[in-house]
Amino acid sequence: MQNHQKEHLYKILVIGDLGVGKTSIIKRYVHQSFSPHYRATIGVDFALKVLDWDSETVVRLQLWDIAGQERFGNMTRVYYREAVGAFIVFDVTRPSTFEAVMKWKEDLDFKLTLPNGAPVSTVLLANKCDQGKDVFMNNGIKMDQFSKENGFVGWYETSAKENLNIEEAARCLVKYIMARENDIIPSVEPDIIKPQMNSSKIASCSGCFKS
Repeated sequence: MQNHQKEHLYKILVIGDLGVGKTSIIKRYVHQSFSPHYRATIGVDFALKVLDWDSETVVRLQLWDIAGQERFGNMTRVYYREAVGAFIVFDVTRPSTFEAVMKWKEDLDFKLTLPNGAPVSTVLLANKCDQGKDVFMNNGIKMDQFSKENGFVGWYETSAKENLNIEEAARCLVKYIMARENDIIPSVEPDIIKPQMNSSKIASCSGCFKS
């Protein structure tokens, strides 16, 4: 019997400042593992995640883990080439990494567009929310507003350590990428995800935005 499954291969960038947890997010998502020992990525690293999207579709995500210091170099244009989506990551315990989010977004939008000239679908990840020092997360409405005004298709509080919202964020991004491929608007209701943790400080997050 012939297999009629469609296969999609998408190059996804994972960018953000040094030490925000990009590598940990990828390791959790791809390998379901977490290590507390930090080792800075040099240049760029790669990982592949295969999703059985539905009975007719397989999605292969080629995740490019780009070193935090690369925004200051000339190689990002090469690394960004042919990507169709991105995660921009910041660390909720370090305000400077949130301040850098727009610098990464501007760098991305300047150096990479889809064939029709549109920016690639980008999801914002507020990482390390398990640490409970989330300066930005106390007002979800402001984060929704920030994300929409700056062209993100959604935002999520994530924790690689606790495995919070990483799968959900990836599904959000893939939905937008596939919808754009088909030139349709994704009918994605915002998922209000409340992480089940022993901390009342962890707020719910937006999920995917409706276009």
